[in-house]
Amino acid sequence: MKKKFVAMILASAMLAFVVTAMSAYADESAGKAPDYSQKECWCRIPDITKDVDTFYILATEYAESSFKEGAPNYATMDNPEMVDNAPYQFAMNASAFEDSTNVFIPYYRQSGLRYAGEIWKKTGSIDQAISGMPYDDITAALDYYFENFNEGRPFIIAGHSQGSSIAKLVLKKYFKEHPEYYKRMVAAYVIGYAVTKDDLEAFPHLKFATGETDTGVIISWNTEGKKNVEKNVMTAPLLPNAISINPLNWKLDDTYAPASENLGSLVLNMETGELKIGDSGADAQVVPERGTIVTKAPALQSPEELPATSIEFFGPDGRHEQDYLLYYNNIKDNVAKRIKTYMASKCTCDACCPLK
Repeated sequence: MKKKFVAMILASAMLAFVVTAMSAYADESAGKAPDYSQKECWCRIPDITKDVDTFYILATEYAESSFKEGAPNYATMDNPEMVDNAPYQFAMNASAFEDSTNVFIPYYRQSGLRYAGEIWKKTGSIDQAISGMPYDDITAALDYYFENFNEGRPFIIAGHSQGSSIAKLVLKKYFKEHPEYYKRMVAAYVIGYAVTKDDLEAFPHLKFATGETDTGVIISWNTEGKKNVEKNVMTAPLLPNAISINPLNWKLDDTYAPASENLGSLVLNMETGELKIGDSGADAQVVPERGTIVTKAPALQSPEELPATSIEFFGPDGRHEQDYLLYYNNIKDNVAKRIKTYMASKCTCDACCPLK
Protein backbone atom coordinates (compact mmCIF):
# COMPACT_ATOMS: atom_id res chain seq x y z
CA MET A 1 0.00 0.00 0.00
CA LYS A 2 2.83 2.42 0.84
CA LYS A 3 4.56 1.73 -2.45
CA LYS A 4 1.28 2.24 -4.27
CA PHE A 5 0.75 5.53 -2.46
CA VAL A 6 4.14 6.82 -3.61
CA ALA A 7 3.46 5.65 -7.16
CA MET A 8 0.06 7.31 -7.24
CA ILE A 9 1.45 10.61 -5.96
CA LEU A 10 3.90 10.65 -8.83
CA ALA A 11 1.48 9.35 -11.44
CA SER A 12 -1.45 11.60 -10.57
CA ALA A 13 0.72 14.70 -10.84
CA MET A 14 1.92 13.83 -14.33
CA LEU A 15 -1.18 15.50 -15.84
CA ALA A 16 -2.76 14.40 -19.06
CA PHE A 17 0.11 15.12 -21.38
CA VAL A 18 1.69 11.80 -22.43
CA VAL A 19 1.90 10.86 -26.11
CA THR A 20 2.57 7.38 -27.36
CA ALA A 21 2.83 5.48 -30.62
CA MET A 22 0.25 2.94 -29.43
CA SER A 23 -2.85 2.63 -31.62
CA ALA A 24 -6.31 1.10 -31.78
CA TYR A 25 -7.84 3.21 -29.01
CA ALA A 26 -11.59 3.49 -28.94
CA ASP A 27 -13.27 6.88 -29.13
CA GLU A 28 -16.43 5.63 -27.48
CA SER A 29 -18.69 7.19 -24.90
CA ALA A 30 -17.58 7.54 -21.32
CA GLY A 31 -21.13 6.89 -20.15
CA LYS A 32 -24.09 9.03 -19.18
CA ALA A 33 -23.67 12.54 -17.82
CA PRO A 34 -23.35 12.58 -14.02
CA ASP A 35 -26.25 13.38 -11.76
CA TYR A 36 -24.68 15.51 -9.05
CA SER A 37 -27.65 15.03 -6.78
CA GLN A 38 -26.18 11.56 -6.21
CA LYS A 39 -23.53 11.31 -3.50
CA GLU A 40 -21.40 8.88 -5.53
CA CYS A 41 -20.70 11.65 -8.05
CA TRP A 42 -18.70 13.49 -5.40
CA CYS A 43 -15.28 12.66 -4.04
CA ARG A 44 -15.96 14.94 -1.09
CA ILE A 45 -19.01 16.63 0.37
CA PRO A 46 -17.86 18.13 3.69
CA ASP A 47 -19.69 18.94 6.86
CA ILE A 48 -20.21 22.71 6.89
CA THR A 49 -18.02 24.13 9.66
CA LYS A 50 -16.51 27.19 7.95
CA ASP A 51 -17.88 30.43 6.51
CA VAL A 52 -16.16 29.91 3.14
CA ASP A 53 -16.10 26.97 0.67
CA THR A 54 -13.54 25.62 -1.76
CA PHE A 55 -14.61 23.94 -4.99
CA TYR A 56 -11.58 21.87 -6.02
CA ILE A 57 -11.23 20.32 -9.50
CA LEU A 58 -9.19 17.12 -9.62
CA ALA A 59 -6.11 16.71 -11.79
CA THR A 60 -5.87 13.62 -13.98
CA GLU A 61 -6.36 10.32 -12.20
CA TYR A 62 -7.43 8.38 -15.31
CA ALA A 63 -3.85 7.58 -16.27
CA GLU A 64 -2.49 4.06 -16.71
CA SER A 65 -5.77 2.52 -17.77
CA SER A 66 -6.24 5.16 -20.48
CA PHE A 67 -3.47 3.44 -22.45
CA LYS A 68 -5.20 0.07 -22.64
CA GLU A 69 -6.37 -0.98 -26.07
CA GLY A 70 -9.97 0.09 -26.56
CA ALA A 71 -9.90 2.51 -23.61
CA PRO A 72 -12.19 5.52 -24.07
CA ASN A 73 -10.75 9.01 -24.27
CA TYR A 74 -12.62 10.03 -21.13
CA ALA A 75 -13.06 8.32 -17.77
CA THR A 76 -16.42 6.97 -16.75
CA MET A 77 -17.74 8.32 -13.47
CA ASP A 78 -17.00 5.02 -11.75
CA ASN A 79 -13.52 4.63 -13.24
CA PRO A 80 -11.59 2.70 -10.54
CA GLU A 81 -8.34 4.54 -11.17
CA MET A 82 -9.98 7.93 -10.67
CA VAL A 83 -12.09 6.91 -7.69
CA ASP A 84 -9.29 5.02 -5.90
CA ASN A 85 -6.61 7.68 -6.38
CA ALA A 86 -8.56 10.90 -5.78
CA PRO A 87 -8.03 10.73 -1.98
CA TYR A 88 -4.26 10.89 -2.52
CA GLN A 89 -4.75 14.13 -4.42
CA PHE A 90 -6.82 15.55 -1.59
CA ALA A 91 -3.98 14.72 0.80
CA MET A 92 -1.34 16.33 -1.42
CA ASN A 93 -3.14 19.39 -2.74
CA ALA A 94 -6.72 20.16 -1.74
CA SER A 95 -6.11 19.65 1.98
CA ALA A 96 -4.26 22.98 1.91
CA PHE A 97 -7.70 24.64 1.83
CA GLU A 98 -9.24 22.52 4.60
CA ASP A 99 -8.23 24.64 7.62
CA SER A 100 -10.05 27.70 6.28
CA THR A 101 -12.82 26.31 4.07
CA ASN A 102 -15.32 23.53 3.44
CA VAL A 103 -13.73 21.57 0.57
CA PHE A 104 -16.05 20.16 -2.12
CA ILE A 105 -14.58 17.87 -4.79
CA PRO A 106 -16.68 16.43 -7.64
CA TYR A 107 -15.75 13.52 -9.84
CA TYR A 108 -16.05 14.21 -13.54
CA ARG A 109 -15.46 12.46 -16.84
CA GLN A 110 -11.92 13.66 -17.15
CA SER A 111 -9.60 13.31 -20.11
CA GLY A 112 -7.21 10.39 -19.90
CA LEU A 113 -3.46 10.82 -20.02
CA ARG A 114 -3.25 9.35 -23.48
CA TYR A 115 -5.92 11.47 -25.14
CA ALA A 116 -4.97 14.82 -23.59
CA GLY A 117 -1.38 14.14 -24.57
CA GLU A 118 -2.37 13.61 -28.17
CA ILE A 119 -4.30 16.88 -28.18
CA TRP A 120 -1.43 18.79 -26.57
CA LYS A 121 1.03 17.44 -29.09
CA LYS A 122 -1.20 18.46 -32.00
CA THR A 123 -2.34 21.88 -30.83
CA GLY A 124 0.06 23.13 -28.14
CA SER A 125 -2.52 22.99 -25.34
CA ILE A 126 -5.07 20.58 -23.90
CA ASP A 127 -7.99 22.97 -24.38
CA GLN A 128 -9.71 20.78 -26.97
CA ALA A 129 -9.52 17.80 -24.61
CA ILE A 130 -11.17 19.58 -21.68
CA SER A 131 -13.58 22.03 -23.34
CA GLY A 132 -16.29 19.42 -24.02
CA MET A 133 -17.19 16.63 -21.63
CA PRO A 134 -14.93 17.60 -18.69
CA TYR A 135 -16.05 21.24 -18.77
CA ASP A 136 -19.70 20.27 -19.14
CA ASP A 137 -19.48 17.96 -16.13
CA ILE A 138 -17.73 20.52 -13.95
CA THR A 139 -20.23 23.26 -14.82
CA ALA A 140 -23.06 20.83 -14.02
CA ALA A 141 -21.37 20.16 -10.66
CA LEU A 142 -21.06 23.91 -10.09
CA ASP A 143 -24.74 24.41 -10.89
CA TYR A 144 -25.67 21.77 -8.33
CA TYR A 145 -23.19 23.09 -5.78
CA PHE A 146 -24.45 26.68 -5.98
CA GLU A 147 -28.11 25.66 -5.97
CA ASN A 148 -27.93 23.06 -3.19
CA PHE A 149 -24.72 23.28 -1.14
CA ASN A 150 -23.34 26.82 -1.17
CA GLU A 151 -26.16 28.71 0.59
CA GLY A 152 -24.67 32.08 -0.32
CA ARG A 153 -21.23 31.57 1.21
CA PRO A 154 -18.11 33.09 -0.33
CA PHE A 155 -15.99 30.50 -2.12
CA ILE A 156 -12.62 29.67 -3.62
CA ILE A 157 -12.19 27.73 -6.84
CA ALA A 158 -9.00 25.69 -7.09
CA GLY A 159 -7.35 22.87 -8.98
CA HIS A 160 -4.13 21.47 -10.28
CA SER A 161 -2.95 20.51 -13.75
CA GLN A 162 -5.92 19.34 -15.87
CA GLY A 163 -8.14 20.56 -13.05
CA SER A 164 -6.61 24.03 -13.30
CA SER A 165 -7.04 24.09 -17.07
CA ILE A 166 -10.75 23.48 -16.50
CA ALA A 167 -10.83 26.06 -13.69
CA LYS A 168 -9.42 28.63 -16.09
CA LEU A 169 -12.17 27.87 -18.60
CA VAL A 170 -14.75 28.13 -15.80
CA LEU A 171 -13.40 31.57 -14.94
CA LYS A 172 -13.57 32.66 -18.56
CA LYS A 173 -17.02 31.34 -19.45
CA TYR A 174 -19.09 30.07 -16.52
CA PHE A 175 -18.50 33.02 -14.21
CA LYS A 176 -19.00 35.50 -17.03
CA GLU A 177 -22.43 33.91 -17.45
CA HIS A 178 -23.00 33.88 -13.66
CA PRO A 179 -21.87 37.22 -12.23
CA GLU A 180 -24.12 36.61 -9.23
CA TYR A 181 -21.76 33.79 -8.21
CA TYR A 182 -18.54 35.39 -9.39
CA LYS A 183 -18.96 38.38 -7.08
CA ARG A 184 -18.66 35.97 -4.11
CA MET A 185 -15.38 34.44 -5.29
CA VAL A 186 -12.63 35.09 -2.77
CA ALA A 187 -9.90 33.90 -5.16
CA ALA A 188 -9.05 31.27 -7.75
CA TYR A 189 -5.98 29.08 -7.23
CA VAL A 190 -5.21 27.94 -10.78
CA ILE A 191 -1.99 26.13 -9.93
CA GLY A 192 0.01 23.94 -12.29
CA TYR A 193 -1.42 25.27 -15.55
CA ALA A 194 -0.58 28.55 -17.24
CA VAL A 195 -2.71 31.67 -17.02
CA THR A 196 -1.51 34.10 -19.66
CA LYS A 197 -1.52 37.80 -20.45
CA ASP A 198 -3.60 36.89 -23.49
CA ASP A 199 -6.25 35.30 -21.24
CA LEU A 200 -6.53 38.50 -19.22
CA GLU A 201 -6.76 40.71 -22.32
CA ALA A 202 -9.41 38.52 -23.95
CA PHE A 203 -11.50 38.24 -20.78
CA PRO A 204 -11.28 41.60 -18.98
CA HIS A 205 -13.48 40.44 -16.10
CA LEU A 206 -10.50 38.31 -14.99
CA LYS A 207 -7.86 39.84 -12.72
CA PHE A 208 -4.52 38.34 -11.74
CA ALA A 209 -3.24 38.71 -8.19
CA THR A 210 -0.77 41.52 -7.53
CA GLY A 211 -0.04 40.75 -3.87
CA GLU A 212 -0.83 38.42 -0.98
CA THR A 213 -4.23 39.75 0.11
CA ASP A 214 -6.14 40.99 -2.96
CA THR A 215 -9.41 39.19 -3.62
CA GLY A 216 -11.50 38.22 -6.61
CA VAL A 217 -8.23 37.40 -8.36
CA ILE A 218 -6.37 34.48 -9.95
CA ILE A 219 -3.33 32.97 -8.26
CA SER A 220 -1.22 30.78 -10.51
CA TRP A 221 2.29 29.39 -10.90
CA ASN A 222 4.23 26.58 -12.54
CA THR A 223 7.32 25.33 -10.71
CA GLU A 224 10.58 24.15 -12.25
CA GLY A 225 14.33 23.90 -11.69
CA LYS A 226 17.05 26.03 -13.28
CA LYS A 227 17.90 23.55 -16.06
CA ASN A 228 14.47 24.08 -17.58
CA VAL A 229 15.11 27.83 -17.55
CA GLU A 230 18.60 27.53 -18.99
CA LYS A 231 17.35 25.34 -21.85
CA ASN A 232 14.16 27.42 -22.26
CA VAL A 233 12.12 24.23 -22.34
CA MET A 234 8.48 24.64 -23.40
CA THR A 235 6.76 22.33 -20.93
CA ALA A 236 3.21 21.06 -21.24
CA PRO A 237 1.61 23.20 -18.49
CA LEU A 238 3.34 26.30 -19.85
CA LEU A 239 1.89 28.57 -22.52
CA PRO A 240 3.28 31.68 -24.26
CA ASN A 241 2.94 34.88 -22.23
CA ALA A 242 2.33 32.95 -19.01
CA ILE A 243 2.21 34.68 -15.63
CA SER A 244 3.26 33.28 -12.26
CA ILE A 245 3.12 34.83 -8.82
CA ASN A 246 5.77 33.96 -6.25
CA PRO A 247 4.14 31.77 -3.56
CA LEU A 248 6.61 32.94 -0.90
CA ASN A 249 6.69 36.74 -1.28
CA TRP A 250 3.57 37.14 -3.50
CA LYS A 251 5.40 39.30 -6.03
CA LEU A 252 5.13 39.21 -9.82
CA ASP A 253 8.67 40.42 -10.50
CA ASP A 254 11.91 38.48 -10.09
CA THR A 255 12.48 39.44 -6.44
CA TYR A 256 14.14 36.37 -4.91
CA ALA A 257 12.43 34.67 -1.96
CA PRO A 258 14.85 32.50 0.08
CA ALA A 259 13.79 29.22 1.66
CA SER A 260 13.71 31.02 5.02
CA GLU A 261 10.41 32.56 3.87
CA ASN A 262 8.90 29.11 3.35
CA LEU A 263 6.51 28.28 6.20
CA GLY A 264 6.77 24.54 5.54
CA SER A 265 6.53 22.07 2.69
CA LEU A 266 4.48 18.90 2.61
CA VAL A 267 7.37 16.45 2.42
CA LEU A 268 6.97 12.96 1.00
CA ASN A 269 8.98 10.10 2.44
CA MET A 270 9.67 8.03 -0.66
CA GLU A 271 10.30 4.91 1.43
CA THR A 272 7.19 4.96 3.60
CA GLY A 273 4.81 7.10 1.56
CA GLU A 274 4.25 9.34 4.59
CA LEU A 275 3.44 13.02 4.08
CA LYS A 276 4.42 15.49 6.77
CA ILE A 277 5.32 19.16 7.13
CA GLY A 278 9.05 19.74 6.87
CA ASP A 279 11.84 21.75 5.30
CA SER A 280 12.30 20.94 1.61
CA GLY A 281 14.69 23.82 1.00
CA ALA A 282 12.15 25.35 -1.37
CA ASP A 283 12.99 28.90 -2.33
CA ALA A 284 11.20 30.68 -5.18
CA GLN A 285 11.88 33.24 -7.88
CA VAL A 286 9.68 34.34 -10.76
CA VAL A 287 11.20 34.08 -14.23
CA PRO A 288 9.10 36.80 -15.90
CA GLU A 289 10.10 35.98 -19.46
CA ARG A 290 8.89 32.38 -18.99
CA GLY A 291 6.10 32.99 -16.51
CA THR A 292 7.32 30.26 -14.17
CA ILE A 293 8.72 29.81 -10.67
CA VAL A 294 12.27 28.47 -10.39
CA THR A 295 13.42 26.71 -7.23
CA LYS A 296 16.53 24.98 -5.93
CA ALA A 297 14.43 22.44 -4.02
CA PRO A 298 15.21 18.88 -5.14
CA ALA A 299 12.76 16.97 -7.29
CA LEU A 300 10.98 13.90 -5.93
CA GLN A 301 13.02 11.78 -8.35
CA SER A 302 16.52 12.25 -9.73
CA PRO A 303 16.86 12.85 -13.49
CA GLU A 304 18.13 9.29 -13.89
CA GLU A 305 14.93 7.92 -12.35
CA LEU A 306 12.52 10.01 -14.42
CA PRO A 307 10.59 8.31 -17.23
CA ALA A 308 11.22 9.68 -20.71
CA THR A 309 7.67 11.02 -20.94
CA SER A 310 8.16 13.13 -17.81
CA ILE A 311 11.28 14.73 -19.27
CA GLU A 312 9.55 15.31 -22.59
CA PHE A 313 6.56 17.08 -21.13
CA PHE A 314 7.92 18.70 -17.95
CA GLY A 315 11.54 19.14 -18.98
CA PRO A 316 14.71 17.70 -17.46
CA ASP A 317 14.23 19.74 -14.29
CA GLY A 318 10.46 19.91 -13.76
CA ARG A 319 8.66 20.29 -10.42
CA HIS A 320 5.10 19.99 -11.71
CA GLU A 321 4.14 17.31 -9.19
CA GLN A 322 5.39 19.57 -6.37
CA ASP A 323 3.50 22.78 -7.18
CA TYR A 324 1.46 22.43 -3.99
CA LEU A 325 3.81 20.28 -1.92
CA LEU A 326 6.75 22.71 -1.90
CA TYR A 327 4.71 25.72 -0.77
CA TYR A 328 1.99 23.94 1.19
CA ASN A 329 1.98 26.01 4.39
CA ASN A 330 2.38 29.26 2.48
CA ILE A 331 -0.72 28.35 0.48
CA LYS A 332 -2.63 27.62 3.70
CA ASP A 333 -1.50 30.94 5.17
CA ASN A 334 -2.39 32.82 1.99
CA VAL A 335 -5.87 31.30 1.81
CA ALA A 336 -6.54 32.52 5.36
CA LYS A 337 -5.26 36.03 4.57
CA ARG A 338 -7.33 36.44 1.42
CA ILE A 339 -10.44 35.22 3.24
CA LYS A 340 -9.80 37.69 6.07
CA THR A 341 -9.47 40.55 3.57
CA TYR A 342 -12.60 39.47 1.71
CA MET A 343 -14.68 39.19 4.88
CA ALA A 344 -13.47 42.56 6.14
CA SER A 345 -14.41 44.18 2.83
CA LYS A 346 -17.97 42.89 3.14
CA CYS A 347 -18.42 43.92 6.76
CA THR A 348 -20.05 47.33 7.22
CA CYS A 349 -19.96 47.56 11.00
CA ASP A 350 -16.58 48.28 12.60
CA ALA A 351 -17.85 47.49 16.06
CA CYS A 352 -19.22 44.06 15.16
CA CYS A 353 -16.56 43.01 12.64
CA PRO A 354 -13.51 41.58 14.41
CA LEU A 355 -11.65 41.25 11.11
CA LYS A 356 -11.33 45.01 10.64
